[in-house]
Amino acid sequence: MSAALLFPAPAWPTLPVAGGRRVPVARIFCVGRNYAAHAAEMGTEVDRETPFWFTKSPHAVIESGATVPYPPGTTDYHHEIELVAVLERGGFQVPVEQANDLIFGYAAGLDMTRRDLQLAARAKGRPWDIGKDFEDSAVIGPIVPASRIGHPVRGAIVLRVNRAVRQQADMADLAWKVPELIAHLSTLYRLQPGDVIMTGTPAGVGPVQPGDSLEGEVEGVGRVSLVVGPRHE
Repeated sequence: MSAALLFPAPAWPTLPVAGGRRVPVARIFCVGRNYAAHAAEMGTEVDRETPFWFTKSPHAVIESGATVPYPPGTTDYHHEIELVAVLERGGFQVPVEQANDLIFGYAAGLDMTRRDLQLAARAKGRPWDIGKDFEDSAVIGPIVPASRIGHPVRGAIVLRVNRAVRQQADMADLAWKVPELIAHLSTLYRLQPGDVIMTGTPAGVGPVQPGDSLEGEVEGVGRVSLVVGPRHE
């Protein structure tokens, strides 16, 4: 007989699929520096040899439309709009030409970032965890099955804050395309159903404040929204 849990296990996060059903989230893999213009505005360059990865915990996930408190420990809370891919099949050492077969669908997402903490860690050569992986920092809209929309390779990706455009680019500008990302990631991990890949953000990232309303859209995929609440006390 297995030992009883000392306290209740946390609920496993899930995400809605457009039209019904839900997908359990296994892991969240994020790509940094995947639009050249964004890499430049951050004072770096696209990593051309291999994609640059960081992670978020599954419990960073929150659904589109939420109001979240301004997070603790920062005075420079930033938005990053992204195309998100969600896997329905696992794989290891997957060839690029087979990578799309692992994908269930796509969504619009926001990689919310404590920029001051990220940059302080980067300056000291430390991991980015406290700047990237925190509560409510992975905002993801409804997932649209690839069987319905195909695999997007171009189209506008836009973020508005209080209805003013902050970020605008085309998915065709991704330095590392989604199949390339999956193929590379599958050399480092045994990918699982429910793994989420946030594919990188275009230029124009910037701070938000309590009361701000964020609305993002990935053409042909969907929308994501967030309201910034009062500062977390």
